[in-house]
Amino acid sequence: MPSIADIWPLVAMLVVIGGVAGVLAGLLGVGGGIILVPAFFYAFQGLGYDGPQLMQVCLATSLATIIVTSVRSVLSHNKKGAVDWGILKTWAPGIAFGAILGVLVASSLRSVTLQMIFGCLGVVIGLYMGFGRSEWRLGQAMPGGIKRAVLSPMVGFLSVLMGIGGGSFGVPLMSLHNTPIHRAVATAAGFGVLIAVPSVAGFLLVDIDPASRPPFTVGAVNGPAFLLIIAMTLITAPIGVRLAHALDPKPLKRVFAVFLTLVALNMLRKAFGW
Repeated sequence: MPSIADIWPLVAMLVVIGGVAGVLAGLLGVGGGIILVPAFFYAFQGLGYDGPQLMQVCLATSLATIIVTSVRSVLSHNKKGAVDWGILKTWAPGIAFGAILGVLVASSLRSVTLQMIFGCLGVVIGLYMGFGRSEWRLGQAMPGGIKRAVLSPMVGFLSVLMGIGGGSFGVPLMSLHNTPIHRAVATAAGFGVLIAVPSVAGFLLVDIDPASRPPFTVGAVNGPAFLLIIAMTLITAPIGVRLAHALDPKPLKRVFAVFLTLVALNMLRKAFGW
């Protein structure tokens, strides 16, 4: 059993991480995973858990929290009739397949490789958040046929490799195909469920090296992190929502885009040993 001295620093860091993630999620509408994965990585690493599978623990634990937050979000949006069930049903098989494939690939990669993947994709997402325009279009409706067969697994696959839900890739994808933003956000929450449920089931079966395993980790999912993050985000997300109504979110989103880009670049720096 881990000692109290090992547990309390972890608990303290997770409370802070969960509180900040909840506020930012409510304020900016960003998915938790894009914040939680680097936060978990630096917190666990700072506490001495720095083995070759540390990123797997960060990804899996982030995805576990997304199950709860995405289900809650879908139910909330559905009460307002905002979820596009047509998109969700037709994209579901491909997204779930991509998520399962993502677990198989992620579980076989070293932490440093996953850091590089997160860093590269994080820079892309940060640049889109900072410079993307709502009027940009790739089409007038969500694609079907071969294009959907390619894109839907890609959304699930890349999301698992980053430990994020459906928002970071799903919302831009739907917006670029002429889906109204409120409907895109609501439907992307459903993407999050489709990504997180099968991937977490897979990550629970992954055997993690003790050097990468914080206390009370089952498979690749850290139990205390999961419980504390859920508790703190439920408490602090409403604070972020209230701030969003009091402040102009556009400049704040650009500031967050810069922050995310810097975090992603720092992840790349550490991966390359600079």
